[in-house]
Amino acid sequence: MRYFVIGDEDTVLGLGMAGVAGAVAVSADDAQRALSAAFADTTIGIIIITERIADLARATVDKYIFTRQFPLIVEIPDRRGPAAGRKSLRETINAAIGVKL
Repeated sequence: MRYFVIGDEDTVLGLGMAGVAGAVAVSADDAQRALSAAFADTTIGIIIITERIADLARATVDKYIFTRQFPLIVEIPDRRGPAAGRKSLRETINAAIGVKL
């Protein structure tokens, strides 16, 4: 099972340095193409997508989050921080593990 990241150039580059393949998206069309490619690759088990890019393809992202078991889609903040109304990555982790970091 592999990871795949979809997001801005900094996010894709940063995770790429850790060995995660990905695609840069700056428009809704880019996001849709990247998601389609990721869904077509059966070796990808987890898609990491930045919140702002996920918002560009919200209908597709929600469809897969709520109707499919794999691949798992995880939304993360980009370098500008969490989108309006969303928790920071630190707050999300704290809530998930019950320990304040």
